[in-house]
Amino acid sequence: MSRPPPGDGGNPVSLARVAATVCGTGYFPIAPGTAGSAVGVVFYWALYQAGSSPLFVFFFLWVILAVWSAGVVERESGRKDPPEIVADEVAGQLLCLMGSAPVALHLAAGFVVFRVLDIWKPFRRIEILPGGWGVVADDLVAGGLGWGVLALGRSMGYL
Repeated sequence: MSRPPPGDGGNPVSLARVAATVCGTGYFPIAPGTAGSAVGVVFYWALYQAGSSPLFVFFFLWVILAVWSAGVVERESGRKDPPEIVADEVAGQLLCLMGSAPVALHLAAGFVVFRVLDIWKPFRRIEILPGGWGVVADDLVAGGLGWGVLALGRSMGYL
């Protein structure tokens, strides 16, 4: 299980760490990335109710927050893409689900497709990007590919 680094002199946990771990979701003891993706599904479902504009705005702001916070936490920890960073999973999951109806079948299919692509990492080389971009970009690629799979499934009548 990942643990936050010890505080120095009782300083509070940084905003970057709270954001990168999605309020501690990244410290989930089993499959923190999967837990982060589940949060992404919940965010998508909740934001879909507000309409497409708030959903798109939230997605773009989330990507900016994820890149920034992942870069800070990488520097603080001295580790490349620490497992407790799950803001990238939320970003990728949101992208994967864009345009999907917030019904159980679509959400479940999007969750599974994104997790498979995120774990498989068909474009692993993208992780060499510096800082937070290296953490987030591979999840955005997986999310984009997942979006394509779901769009194909919808167009063929499977979803």
